[in-house]
Amino acid sequence: MWRYLKSAFLVSVDVPSLGRIPVNALGAAAFAILGFAQPAFWLLGLAVEAAVVPALAFNPRFQKLVEAQSHESAQVDVEKQRMALVRLLESSAQQRLWAMATKCNQVLDVYRSQQADEYIIDANEHALKNLEWVYLKLLVARHHLLNPSSETEQSLEKKIHDLEHDVQDAEETEALRQSKLATLNILKRRIATMRKKQQTLEEIESDLTRIDNQVDLILENATVQSKPQTISADVELASDLLGGSIFGEDESTVSAIEETYGQRKVTARKETA
Repeated sequence: MWRYLKSAFLVSVDVPSLGRIPVNALGAAAFAILGFAQPAFWLLGLAVEAAVVPALAFNPRFQKLVEAQSHESAQVDVEKQRMALVRLLESSAQQRLWAMATKCNQVLDVYRSQQADEYIIDANEHALKNLEWVYLKLLVARHHLLNPSSETEQSLEKKIHDLEHDVQDAEETEALRQSKLATLNILKRRIATMRKKQQTLEEIESDLTRIDNQVDLILENATVQSKPQTISADVELASDLLGGSIFGEDESTVSAIEETYGQRKVTARKETA
């Protein structure tokens, strides 16, 4: 509710040549300034704000507008993070990703040409976006395996040894201890990944090829089907993308985007239902 109250107080309107102006906040500031000359304006301003802000904040249409703006802002942030990952890749991997995205767009074009129901197109767009995201994660994971950081297996082992010693310290708080245990788990996974690098690279390549073929099949089916069908984005991977250590220093970025794609899946399921 605080988010709605804050948005109501900062509500803005477009003014020609001036841009967006926070009229309510400016009005409150005007009452505050006038109050120094006549204190009665303070009471008047307080009464106006007490009436206007809650009325706007509790309005269902205004709340929907705030939710839509918040979602749009979050989508912009996620897209910036996703493009940062794309720019991380070598040109051949980027071309492979663009080829995948092109095929996904072709699938949607086929469904639109068939005049499929809007909910089917939306659900399939969600599914294809999720497949593209998995594809990008695989490419990012491969990038970090082929371009490892300056850390070696020996340096990671030293960090693990130091952390194992730290977590045995009885004077540390439980929260700090749990944080170090989580870090310890990631370091151990990183060493395990280093030790089976070639195997993991082969698994990733197999997963990339599998998704390529899956999207090709989706495109072929969309072309020959007389009735548009919803697409399944579920794919069983040979590689382990759950271990954040495979993404190196981009782990936090991947996790943030992953959360958004998880929310999209929930929304898509609700819309389909």
